[in-house]
Amino acid sequence: MNVSLRVWRQDGPDDEGRFEDHAVDGVSADMSFLELLDVLNERLIAAGKEPVAFDHDCREGICGSCSLMIDGRAHGPELGTATCQLHMRKFPDGARIVVEPWRAAAFPVLRDLVVDRSAFDRIVEAGGYITAPTGSAPEANMTRVPKEAADAAMDAAACIGCGACVAACPNRAGQLFTAAKIAHLGLLPQGQPERDQRVLAMVDQMEDLFGSCTNHGECEAACPKEISIDFIALMNRDYLSAKFRNRKLAGRR
Repeated sequence: MNVSLRVWRQDGPDDEGRFEDHAVDGVSADMSFLELLDVLNERLIAAGKEPVAFDHDCREGICGSCSLMIDGRAHGPELGTATCQLHMRKFPDGARIVVEPWRAAAFPVLRDLVVDRSAFDRIVEAGGYITAPTGSAPEANMTRVPKEAADAAMDAAACIGCGACVAACPNRAGQLFTAAKIAHLGLLPQGQPERDQRVLAMVDQMEDLFGSCTNHGECEAACPKEISIDFIALMNRDYLSAKFRNRKLAGRR
């Protein structure tokens, strides 16, 4: 099959950027989208031109680095799929495909299709951890975890931090990512001692970096791991509860 790519090129954070058109022929329908970009880059290098910069790592839908906007949709037309898992058979022969980086103020473009997603790291650094006491580890089976809580925590922990939720949101909000990171710790017994501190710190950090959520639901639709916006409701409840408890404690002093 043959495709035409309209790819965003940007030499650096301060460059205005522009689109470039490239025709790629002889494309296998079984290629992943990242393999298509590999083919394009091989041909650009052979022609003595600069290859297109894009992020990739595991290519198994785990690392979240393959963050591309394809034809105006985060990770492309197939739901529940990262860019590295998107195959060219999802496109018709002769397709004209527009490829862009994430568009969000919190994710500045570094070069071409590569963006800086360290804003997510700062949210996790604010409270995405538990305190592990020193000494011998307790027997794992001594801490009982309800199956519903374990299942929900695992669903939240599936977040790969790709940023599709932010890129798809018209407000460029980071609530789905933050809610998932808060929930996968806050739903388990080991995460309870710091539950209030965690949600307050992470939400406050998120609000400094991203827009506000107005429940469009685009984040859930774009998420390659299909994480539910129910976690946002849980985060909001925990945040308000933590604020209330903090006020009560302050009033007793």
